[in-house]
Amino acid sequence: MRVLVTGTSGHLGEALARTLRDAGREVVGLDVLPGAYTSHVGSIVDRGFVARAMRGAQAVFHAATLHKPHIATHRRQDFVDVNVTGTLNLLEEAAAAGVRAFVYTSTTSVFGDALVPPAGAPAAWVTEDLAPVPKNIYGVSKAAAEDLCQLFHRNQRLACIVLRTSRFFPEEDDDRGARERYADANLKLNEYLHRRVDIEDVVEAHLLAAERAPALGFRRYIVSATTPFLPEDTAELRVDAERVVRRRVPEYAEEYARRGWRLPPRLDRVYVNERARRELGWRPRYDFRHLLERLRLGEDYRSPLARQVGAKGYHIERFADGPYPVEC
Repeated sequence: MRVLVTGTSGHLGEALARTLRDAGREVVGLDVLPGAYTSHVGSIVDRGFVARAMRGAQAVFHAATLHKPHIATHRRQDFVDVNVTGTLNLLEEAAAAGVRAFVYTSTTSVFGDALVPPAGAPAAWVTEDLAPVPKNIYGVSKAAAEDLCQLFHRNQRLACIVLRTSRFFPEEDDDRGARERYADANLKLNEYLHRRVDIEDVVEAHLLAAERAPALGFRRYIVSATTPFLPEDTAELRVDAERVVRRRVPEYAEEYARRGWRLPPRLDRVYVNERARRELGWRPRYDFRHLLERLRLGEDYRSPLARQVGAKGYHIERFADGPYPVEC
């Protein structure tokens, strides 16, 4: 089976290409940068390049994108070119080639301002039913690309699945305050409570989406680690997150104390993966409880695939204040 993967010199693209090759699939890898899993170097903005790469493909995994860290270093037009026009080119050529499944990697960032409730309100219980309110060009361009996927299913009958992934990057956080308050591993473990996912689980969700796409037609799913919280916890999470964690995952206390780690005092959102688990049959392994057990046993909390892929960074240049410049 011939599979087209975009962004194969980046985190998820490489993880997908590695996994698919190991499964015996023929992988055509696209990226603007060369890499071990990139067979075609070029831009998805070039439709001719996309058309040549698409020949014979039966499935497309579209992970290439300009990310939030590029907002401060790239023009808004660049986001439209890559995230919108590039996606359009891939959809046009996939439809023309008779591709059976198109899986688009989107982001929970499309929710934007909907993720931060007003003062005094409960934490946001984020499901696919929450209406996005993008707050920057990254969110706008990803939401537009999602709508293009829906349009191509409606009008060209292309089976398209959109996966809104939460954080899985291994790089340091872009929030200087967060970096100063928490050790990096402590910060990431905390995020598995409500807004992070391991890349191995992300890959599994993509593979299941491609398998189920012809039957599902078009769907959007949140892809994040399974939270231990329940909807009735949201008001308390906004004022005393530690008390909720003590109730839901009491075993955290011993391991956190041993490492000198802390929980966040409050949480403003919780990503909910229930629909992806129910409709895709997705069973993410790397949730907060599982990672605590790995740490207790002296193991690395990251999956083997996450360790293999490692950190990629988002820019060639280095910056004095943090891993990349920040602009909301």
